[in-house]
Amino acid sequence: MKQVDFEAFLMGLPNVQREENFGYSLFFVGDDRSLPFTTIIDSDNDYDNVSNLNRKDVFRLNIGVSKETFNKLITGPLDGDIDYSVLNVFLPHPHYSRQHFVCILNPDGENVEKTKQLIAEAHLIAEERLRRKMESI
Repeated sequence: MKQVDFEAFLMGLPNVQREENFGYSLFFVGDDRSLPFTTIIDSDNDYDNVSNLNRKDVFRLNIGVSKETFNKLITGPLDGDIDYSVLNVFLPHPHYSRQHFVCILNPDGENVEKTKQLIAEAHLIAEERLRRKMESI
């Protein structure tokens, strides 16, 4: 799938809002802009250049999953010598792995469906976070 296909999938989920900032496409549930559940970036910038995203048609999806999913998906160390430029491999996010964000560059093959499942999980987590926030007001 291409970047535009993932963007369309994300916008097809209930109550999703999109915002552009610093070269990122940020996807939120509802009006809560405190934490995106998924982001997409397709070029390096001053804040994030570890994935060599300036290559033609390369993009990175960043997805906030549950701690349990993160631990099942990411079995290696969270820091050290990780090649963040590799395509179609789930990795800990280079900056937000402690918040249980995973990333993948250009998902392909069986990882397309896995990526969609992770996005759906992240969306549910964001919906629940928004629900709790609204109840506390």
